[in-house]
Amino acid sequence: MLPEAPHANAPLRYDMLQAGLDLLDQGITVFDGDLRLVAWNRTFLQLLEFPDTLAFVGAPFESFIRYNAERGEYGAGDREAQIAERVAAARNFSQHVTERQRPNGRVLQLRGEPLPDRGFVTLYSDVTEQRYIEHLTEHQNIQLDERVRRRTAQLENANANLRRANEENERIAAALGRSEARLRLINDTIPILIGYVDKDEVYRYANKGYSDWYGHPEGGVTGRAVLDVIGPAVYGQVRDSVRRALSGQQVTYEYQMQRQGQAVFAQSTLVPEISSEGETLGFFVFSHEITEQKRMQAALVQAQKMEAIGQLTGGLAHDFNNLLTVIIGNLAALQDHRPDDAAVNEFVDPALQSARRGVQLIKRLLTFSRQQPLEPQAVDIGQLIVGLAKLVRRSLPESITVSTDLSGATVHALADPGQLESALLNFALNSRDAMPDGGRLHIAARAVELSTDAAAFDLTPGHYALIEVADNGCGMDAATLARACEPFFTTKRLGLGSGLGLAMAYGFARQSGGGISIQSQPGQGTTVLMALPLTAPESDFDTAGDENALPHGGELVLLVEDEPNVRRVVRQQLIDLGYPVIEAEDGMQALEMIDQIIDIAIVVSDVIMPGGINGRQLAEAVLDRRPDMRVVLMSGYTDEPGTAPASDLPILSKPFVRQDLARALLRTQRETP
Repeated sequence: MLPEAPHANAPLRYDMLQAGLDLLDQGITVFDGDLRLVAWNRTFLQLLEFPDTLAFVGAPFESFIRYNAERGEYGAGDREAQIAERVAAARNFSQHVTERQRPNGRVLQLRGEPLPDRGFVTLYSDVTEQRYIEHLTEHQNIQLDERVRRRTAQLENANANLRRANEENERIAAALGRSEARLRLINDTIPILIGYVDKDEVYRYANKGYSDWYGHPEGGVTGRAVLDVIGPAVYGQVRDSVRRALSGQQVTYEYQMQRQGQAVFAQSTLVPEISSEGETLGFFVFSHEITEQKRMQAALVQAQKMEAIGQLTGGLAHDFNNLLTVIIGNLAALQDHRPDDAAVNEFVDPALQSARRGVQLIKRLLTFSRQQPLEPQAVDIGQLIVGLAKLVRRSLPESITVSTDLSGATVHALADPGQLESALLNFALNSRDAMPDGGRLHIAARAVELSTDAAAFDLTPGHYALIEVADNGCGMDAATLARACEPFFTTKRLGLGSGLGLAMAYGFARQSGGGISIQSQPGQGTTVLMALPLTAPESDFDTAGDENALPHGGELVLLVEDEPNVRRVVRQQLIDLGYPVIEAEDGMQALEMIDQIIDIAIVVSDVIMPGGINGRQLAEAVLDRRPDMRVVLMSGYTDEPGTAPASDLPILSKPFVRQDLARALLRTQRETP
């Protein structure tokens, strides 16, 4: 929160700044030289679970420390000593970065920076997931080291067996030929590349698999130099390992080479042969192909990334949809109350469109991470681009010129309109980031017939709607272009890009029966082409009078919602529909009111609530007491698991508008016997 505005025109700017601070996913506080609170945001209170009443302009820094100490945040010890120690440290006004684990298990990072004339600003970040990934990576590295150790031990054992076999051959001269033949048969049969190199880097032995691997005839390796056999490209990768082996060290490494026009991978272990006098005579080479293992590792990493997305998206959807419920609800109410005010609607319309795009973004994340089905329909590409261009022009700096080319003809594609719009918006914002000094953004659409060029989109030849988003920005080199659609890959600075935008757009296009092709060169800009299946336009249906058909009436509604801002929006929607409303903050309070107020006819409840009783359990209890009660559930989760008999009740997905709420109430009216 910010202190009171100094002049009449400032309140709006202060409100906007505070709203912006409250949207940050990091907490922030500013204390002055007397350790008095100057500014803060809601994320700070949520991360540290401080009550709203604790934060006000002028609140002493000590009050927050005391609150933490009294609830055991700093562990056992003398509370006053804990408070004094932290207040004294704060008075140093020195730069600091610390981490601590809260009693609830979350790990917070606190970064403090001193301000001119004393005072300091502090950022609070939740780094729980980041630390979890670091610990997981460390654990996996330990496991990998253990596997390498075991493998090395196995190879050492094999080497010892070979030495014993050679000693036995020396003692049994008569069986030398037969034993050598047997050993060669074994070595040529096992799927391991085996060789021996002397101290002059000349092969003295190589099995058939080793010769085949490098494309030489059987027996064509022995007597030749390592560089001559494996070639300069591979030798450049293994040269240091060879020299270490000749110095007496056992070495394990991986290398890459081209075979039949394809990249293959192998892992080799060099085991030095050391005489009884300690001289290194040469080394044995044990290699095996790991190309398939590399592919499996890449697939595992990809699966782990997708699992992380799936785990994070549920909570993100709930919190974000609660925010959007408040935003859309208030904007829709303003539009309803000022329908003829062009000046208001000029700002409300694009704000509503952007908020609804936020809803689509959450659905898009869930679709990408959980492979949920899309909702395809016939989309007028030209109409969608015209609306998108209007939004883009407002969002881009004036130094970027936006142009469109719709080729005159109407083009319809079969796709999910919300996700298509989000994908195109992502392309436009990527173009913006590629043109920091300004440039040109061009969006075009046309119907095309792809034939041989369909392979660029990984599609079969046919008729498609082709959408083009082109810029004249910095472009991408070949290495960046090859990874452009890889999840979590980004060239932007930390915190400025998630690396999911193009990956989600690519996944959307493939699920829609289309594809994406990206053309780019450094300094020459980027062109993104998206091909989607063509389709015929859908028939228009008359929806006039739909508002009048919705219920507007009378029964007493109990609204159960723990989030005050969401509760206020839904309450106003119910009042606008003509329903008297009473409110409860949790399930326990709601049950007490139902037992005491016989006039309650409808319960509208959130699903996820604190207090030990969630929305489904509340619905069960309500219907047990009053079977004739009408119940509507609200949820910010798109894929919330159902339990209980109440799972067939109407569920309103947040965010929603008044008309959606009215339809849900109408449905309960029709289902009531």
